[in-house]
Amino acid sequence: MTVFNIDEEDNLNRMRRGDLYYAFTPDLVAARKRCRQAVTRLNAAEDPTRREMAEFWRQITNDDRPLPPRAATEDEEDNVLHEYPWIEAPIRIDYGTNIKVGSNVFINFNCTILDTCQVTIGSRTLIGPNVSFFSGTHPLDPELRNGTNGPELGGTITVGEDCWIAGNVTILPGITIGTGSTVGAGSVVTKDVPPYHVVAGNPAKIIRKLERNPNGKQQFSRSPKIVPALQIVEPESGSNGIQA
Repeated sequence: MTVFNIDEEDNLNRMRRGDLYYAFTPDLVAARKRCRQAVTRLNAAEDPTRREMAEFWRQITNDDRPLPPRAATEDEEDNVLHEYPWIEAPIRIDYGTNIKVGSNVFINFNCTILDTCQVTIGSRTLIGPNVSFFSGTHPLDPELRNGTNGPELGGTITVGEDCWIAGNVTILPGITIGTGSTVGAGSVVTKDVPPYHVVAGNPAKIIRKLERNPNGKQQFSRSPKIVPALQIVEPESGSNGIQA
């Protein structure tokens, strides 16, 4: 049901701030329809090129900036278009205009982003399959909630740089996940995650902290049972780490 006689500009600003607002005003219904049509084009594309993927994302987020000039090869295109996420369709997004994504971000299939409030994903972050970003929520009071006639609200979601959000994770409104952190598969994130921590569970709890050495790099403890199986070899100084 569409809600009329509402100051649409004030209502939109309330939504973005996370205050109570009405989701079924004509402008917000139209905004979701626009995004849904753009998302449908991406999801219907068969094996899109890197540039086509970037163009779809530009349409979804309503970004009026032109894409960078075309590179000579498809491999070079990936470098040229690093500001646009690599997406495995299908995905689902509410508005698209409240999403901010850094460079070299990967979004796996069946990602859902309810961007009632701003959802920020930092550079080099990896998003696993079936991950849900829920920046919108509803009042707990059923009388205030009132179905499609009642107000909604939300909270911003911020995922820092160099994070890994594993499959089937749900991130709730108002959450910040710090730089370099990992969220284990199947987790429900109900509280902020400090930088360089591993969390898992429902609700997600801290499993361990990733220690950092003086040069700023993370120190990892590798299991001797896992490392040989993966044939991980520490490269010597000057080596590119590639083994024949």
